[in-house]
Amino acid sequence: MTIVTTAFDGLVGPFAEFAFMRRALVAMLALSLSAAPLGVFLTLRRMSLLGDALSHAILPGVAIGFRLAGMSVVAMTVGGVVAGLLVAGLAGWVSRFTTLKEDASLAALYLLALAGGVALISGGGSQLDLLHILFGSALGVDSDGLNLVAGVCTVSLLALAGMYRGLVLESFDPTFLDSRAGCLRGGWAWQQGFLVLVVVNLVAGFQTLGTLMAVGLMMLPAVSARLWHDSLAAQLANASAQAMLASFAGLLGSYYLDTPSGPTIIGCAGLLYLLSLLTAPGGWMARTRQRPSAPL
Repeated sequence: MTIVTTAFDGLVGPFAEFAFMRRALVAMLALSLSAAPLGVFLTLRRMSLLGDALSHAILPGVAIGFRLAGMSVVAMTVGGVVAGLLVAGLAGWVSRFTTLKEDASLAALYLLALAGGVALISGGGSQLDLLHILFGSALGVDSDGLNLVAGVCTVSLLALAGMYRGLVLESFDPTFLDSRAGCLRGGWAWQQGFLVLVVVNLVAGFQTLGTLMAVGLMMLPAVSARLWHDSLAAQLANASAQAMLASFAGLLGSYYLDTPSGPTIIGCAGLLYLLSLLTAPGGWMARTRQRPSAPL
């Protein structure tokens, strides 16, 4: 009984005792519910690297908000959303009116955005400000930041639920979507709406994980979930569950080991990914057992 009580206190005690731990946990659980399903759709649409590009693309907007209003959550959030959407739109424009593909133009633009953002922050703040914006601090989320993350995630979940059927059709059969009466013509509108959700969630994630780490909670659980399930609904549920587990374990690890919260959370998500690579039905062990033995 003592062992059970000690284990329970070790798992729950930090969250029961400290308000900053509770705020961090709620923020990370909210992000897990909204960001991880978007990662599943990114992998489904073979756009996995887009999330990483957009997470870098929001940096100049965050930096401008920082230069204008300091560490204002609202200013940096608005700037990040505008910058992310602008970079995504420019990449689409370049691919439409030049011979460059969208992935190539997006790679060039996000590198420019990353360099510009770092330069802006370095020119108007300290090294600590730069590290905070790049890598975040889930344990430093205040009430305003928590309300913003919770609001963004709530709106994102409602929007994703409303767009779900259209996104699935656009991912698997865009021609059929075009032929449906009453649907938005072409996959362009669905793709742009989806990109808005991705950008908004990445901006919400930078409050806790920083602009460089926010994409980790979106993509690692999503990639792991594909190894476990063929069903899209199961992948969405699995990705959110893995993200929540990684968030809980990462916050505890950060508390007890005195390590940065963002990298610790993403490290836990990475461990779940490695475990999935080994033990999931689509992983190494299952594929090895299914491989026919060589004839003697």
